[in-house]
Amino acid sequence: MRRTVVNRVVLGVVGAALLAAGVLVLAGGLDLYRRLGVDPPQWWPLTSPDQPVVSARSRGRWVASSWWWPTVIGGLTALVAGMAWWLVAQLRRSGLSSIAVPTPGVSGLRLRVGARALEEALENGTAVLPDVERAGVRLVRAPGHPRLRGAVRLRPGGDPAALVEHFEDGPRTDACGSLRLAELPADLRIRVLQAAHAEPRPGRGRRGRRGRGQARVE
Repeated sequence: MRRTVVNRVVLGVVGAALLAAGVLVLAGGLDLYRRLGVDPPQWWPLTSPDQPVVSARSRGRWVASSWWWPTVIGGLTALVAGMAWWLVAQLRRSGLSSIAVPTPGVSGLRLRVGARALEEALENGTAVLPDVERAGVRLVRAPGHPRLRGAVRLRPGGDPAALVEHFEDGPRTDACGSLRLAELPADLRIRVLQAAHAEPRPGRGRRGRRGRGQARVE
């Protein structure tokens, strides 16, 4: 799952929780239940402007329980650790913004190609391969050289082995030639869509030729 998807899910959940809490506080603070003639259940929090969110009786009963402080401390610790992990994940860049292109025989010249431009070119080249319904490619950091990570969806009946051959002889080879790179390993995650009447096939892995990368079939 990409970072943007995780961020959207996390922000959506947090936003929904904050919205629900805000609506409850606003309804109780403005005394909307009495004005609208709504009779909330007894356990409902903050039903009037004079009612606290947690009653003194409940606070005293919980504090006196043996599980209260360990639960509070453990919950706050988990919350802080989760927020710290999320913050570090935002600051850490797993992808590349650009890639250096070798310029042999030309001194003092530095040439870089935008990573997104390369990703789009590879996605377009992969999308036109036989039986490909959808393709996504990302350029990531790897020790010594960049690496490609792709996700491809094949139409029902598509051949993953043929796709690997076409990808290595087509988009990947073209990218290596255009950028003058000796190596550009790739990891492909291939998903074969099943027809409505077909039984799902078990997942299996297939390694690319000459150790250039690997493909995983789902």
